[in-house]
Amino acid sequence: MSTSRHRALQRAGAIVTLTSAAALVTAGLAAAHVTVQPGEAAKGSYTKVAFRVPNESATAGTVKIEVNLPKDFPLSSVRTKAVPGWKASVTKVKNGDKDVVSTITWQADAGVRINPDEFAEFEVSLGKLPTNTESLVLPAIQTYDDGKVVKWDAPPAANGQEPEHPAPVLKLTAAAGDGHGHGGAATASAAAKSDGHKDTAAAAGTDTAARWLGGAGLAVGALGLGFGVGAILRGRRSAA
Repeated sequence: MSTSRHRALQRAGAIVTLTSAAALVTAGLAAAHVTVQPGEAAKGSYTKVAFRVPNESATAGTVKIEVNLPKDFPLSSVRTKAVPGWKASVTKVKNGDKDVVSTITWQADAGVRINPDEFAEFEVSLGKLPTNTESLVLPAIQTYDDGKVVKWDAPPAANGQEPEHPAPVLKLTAAAGDGHGHGGAATASAAAKSDGHKDTAAAAGTDTAARWLGGAGLAVGALGLGFGVGAILRGRRSAA
C-alpha cells in the first residue's frame, strides 16, 4: 500500500471516529431530560406511568421534582407510589364542582438526592384520561441542591425538532375496552384464543396430512411387495 493511500485511510478513520463520538454525545444530551414512561396510554383509561428524572449536573444532586398537570384536561384521580427517602404531595384545585389535581411534587428528605450520573423514577396512577386530545403535555421543574432550577416545559415543536428543555409528553391512543385497563387484557386474551384456534387447526391439518402420507407410504410399500412376490413366483415357474 502506498504512503499516500495509507494516510488517506487514516484521515478517513479519524473522521468516522469523531463523527461517531459526536453522535453519541448528542444522543446522550438529547436523552437527558425528564420523561414520562411509557410514553403512551389509551384514551379514557386509568393508567400507571413513571416520571423518569435523570441528574444532569456533574456536581449537584436533584432534591425536588414538580409535575404540572394540564388545566384544559383535568384529572380527578392521581395517586403516587411511595419512594423511599422522598415525600410526595398532591395539590388540588376547584374545577367547577370537582376537585382536580394541578400539581404533583416530590421532595427529598434530608441527605437524600439523585446523584450525578444517576436517575430516579416516580410512579403515578392517573385517570380518567381524556378522550378529546391526542396527548397530554406535563411540564416538570427540577431543583438541585445547589439552588439551580431547570424547567422542562417546552411543548413539542411544530417542525418535529426537540426543544432544548422539552416537557414530558404522554401520547394518547385509541380507547380500548372499558377504560380501566381491562381492554388491553381482553384484546390479548382474544388474540390468544384466536392464536389457539389457529394452532389447533394447523395441528389438525398437519396430523391429517401425516396420516394421509403414512397411508400412501404403506400402500406403495404393499404394492412393491406384491410385485416382488409375483416376480419370484414367475421365476420359479420358468425354472420348473
